Amino acid sequence: MKRKTCPPSLHPTYRPPVLILWATGPVARWFMMLALCAAYIQGGLVKAFDVPGATAEMVHFGIQPAAPMALATIVLELGASAMVLSGRWRWLGALALAGFTLMANFVANRFWDAPAAERMMLANGFFEHIGLVGGLCLVAWMDLRERLDA
Repeated sequence: MKRKTCPPSLHPTYRPPVLILWATGPVARWFMMLALCAAYIQGGLVKAFDVPGATAEMVHFGIQPAAPMALATIVLELGASAMVLSGRWRWLGALALAGFTLMANFVANRFWDAPAAERMMLANGFFEHIGLVGGLCLVAWMDLRERLDA
């Protein structure tokens, strides 16, 4: 009769490979969140160093009052990114970025109203942003779950 053995991951002396330990550790997690926030950090910094350009972008998309909305966007992109990366109110920062992205997506990527030549590019951008919203909601969900389990 064949002796049953437990899978290696359940064995009491099992040690996962170093790569798995690194990839699932806090440093890797922080870099993953940095990647998720990179567009917001870049966008917030570009807008902060070019407020007239940020205001012009608001006007281009028909958002009024343009100057206060540009400033609010800068604060949101940089502030919520800092919340996600620092872990302080991470869930709230992630949900703020998700809500902002969802709203901005319906303003900037209106593929259903676009001429045929632009439709595919806008549709791709639209659904890429939906994926980003999903990733940010997952960050919020994971942070809230960790707080509940603690």
